[in-house]
Amino acid sequence: MKKPGSPQRIAGFDPGTASLGFAILEKNQGELKILICDSLHTGKDTPFEKRLLFLYEGLKKLVKSYRPDVVACEEVYFNKNARTAFAVGSVIGVILLLAGQKGLPVFMYSPIQVKMSVTGYGRASKGQVQEMLSRLFKLTQIPKPDDAADALAIAFCHANSIRWRETEG
Repeated sequence: MKKPGSPQRIAGFDPGTASLGFAILEKNQGELKILICDSLHTGKDTPFEKRLLFLYEGLKKLVKSYRPDVVACEEVYFNKNARTAFAVGSVIGVILLLAGQKGLPVFMYSPIQVKMSVTGYGRASKGQVQEMLSRLFKLTQIPKPDDAADALAIAFCHANSIRWRETEG
């Protein structure tokens, strides 16, 4: 754990099998700065186990380069498609494995919690969340692709949560 007052880094992840969004924020004396916001994409014809390996390797490089202090991830949203939910759960397993290997605490947030944190409204649209992120971070354009913007929102949610203040020391 870093000493109090030193910059802290939050890795936000929006898990998906075709595309995994990621963002790393640095929090320094209450100021938030985006270090990276992007996504990893897998081929739709790539076998599932190869997709998971590709995502693991990409995330491992990201963690090595940016050295986050904590991981924030969106909870799997289970609606009607159990197959998709189980696949996304496997990607969350990859994230948890990597975090465990690196000794990083993991915090999970529901889509409603993330939207509430960013916009103040738990039923906000994706467009409303993206527009608010643009304003909050003084960006010239809306963060793209969508899964990268979602990961940024997840990291932002954690940066402003009570859970984060507890990990700051």
